[in-house]
Amino acid sequence: MIVIDVACTGGHRFEGWFASSDAFEDQRARALVACPTCGDTDVERALSVPRIAGKRSNDAPSPKQMLATIAAMQAASLKDSTWVGKEFAGKARDMADGAIPQATIHGEATPAEAKALREDGVAVMPLLCPVVKPSEVN
Repeated sequence: MIVIDVACTGGHRFEGWFASSDAFEDQRARALVACPTCGDTDVERALSVPRIAGKRSNDAPSPKQMLATIAAMQAASLKDSTWVGKEFAGKARDMADGAIPQATIHGEATPAEAKALREDGVAVMPLLCPVVKPSEVN
């Protein structure tokens, strides 16, 4: 995993974790990297200070351990949330309109759906990395 500093055309800066530089470029080209502040998918690598890694010590976490940590953090933050899959945009809009009761949900939305929700004042927050299930780490 690498950390890349990213900036949108609105001037917002944020970090993203990617498997490689090629993975970032692929996701960026497919408009899968969105600014967490404004939802803009027109993003570029931002100028940043290079990160120079020192010698790897024996107690440094392995990539598998890092994924396990991410999975545990995601599970903890989503424990009171319900997975709604591809119905996310519709359910979020229905909650905002009062058509269904408010609840904490997570799911999938296209960049266009997420942008439309934000433009309509529906409070949504993108996850910048895919949800890692603990079962996928082993």
